[in-house]
Amino acid sequence: MRRSRTGTLEWDSTTIVVCEVSGGGLKGIGYSYCAAAAAHLIHEKLARAVAGCDAMATAAAWDSMNRAVRNVGRPGIAATAISAVDSALWDLKARLLGIPLCDLLGSVRDGVPIYGSGGFTSYSIAQLQKQLSGWVAEGIPRVKMKIGRRPEDDGARVRAARAAIGSATELFVDANGAFDRKQALALADELAAERVCWFEEPVTSDDLDGLRLIRDRAPAIMEIAAGEYGYDSYYFERMIAGGAADCLQADATRCGGISGFSRVGALCEARNVPLSAHTAPSLHLAVCMALPAVRHIEWFHDHVRIEHLLFDGAPRPVEGILRPDRSRPGLGIELKRAEAARYRA
Repeated sequence: MRRSRTGTLEWDSTTIVVCEVSGGGLKGIGYSYCAAAAAHLIHEKLARAVAGCDAMATAAAWDSMNRAVRNVGRPGIAATAISAVDSALWDLKARLLGIPLCDLLGSVRDGVPIYGSGGFTSYSIAQLQKQLSGWVAEGIPRVKMKIGRRPEDDGARVRAARAAIGSATELFVDANGAFDRKQALALADELAAERVCWFEEPVTSDDLDGLRLIRDRAPAIMEIAAGEYGYDSYYFERMIAGGAADCLQADATRCGGISGFSRVGALCEARNVPLSAHTAPSLHLAVCMALPAVRHIEWFHDHVRIEHLLFDGAPRPVEGILRPDRSRPGLGIELKRAEAARYRA
């Protein structure tokens, strides 16, 4: 892939850790976008923790995995490893029952809205406009771009984005924590002129007081979003208690898989805070259909590319809505083994 940049990160490859679990003559599949070290942790700790578990008892397996990493440290690599295994266990459970995972979890909607996400700071203006306008042409009514690499250029890039997508499309920006508090506040006023309605991680997500400050002072049309680096429900509880964001983001490849994401959804529902799924759309679809607090799923360019490359059955949106194929059990995806073998690390 070409080198991609955000406000604080640069990369030229993406690692996906794919996990399979077996039971009852079937296999379940799960995955996480993380470091390869998660695969080693699955082999060394988590496989033993779930071996012999009842395939229907996903909660017991989740608890067993969390106990197994107590001395390793759960946040970070351990959480991403648990996420991959937990998602595979839920996939297996639904396959054993012969039903889609969304039906096992209990759907509250028949599809989930998405927003197109990319607009990397490494893109030229022409590339930025082509990508964002392409999503609009496909019927996606909201799009997100990255800012923060060169703050002096952000205003011009946002104006170019608005010109490309028209006035009716919602425009989101993501700084990936690139700014300090004063910079973020000043930029929020400038972005409001282009009707930017979502400002993601204006400051680092570790600065809950800073997020609250910006949330309180930002223009009324602009929501502050953060939470993608949350690894457990305690972090999300602190975010909610601190009033750090208008909309929380959670990532099932980091926060403990389907089980962990569901716990975040319960917190959000209890406190009347909307929830958005961060990246990994094929993994998030089923659980997002089951949680009332969910607003949308990030249709992240990098992960969309990988999931359609590696998985049969990866969903595609229609008019900005992602819906499951209910003829396929579990998550509805199958690993393309020959294709995956080409990229195995």
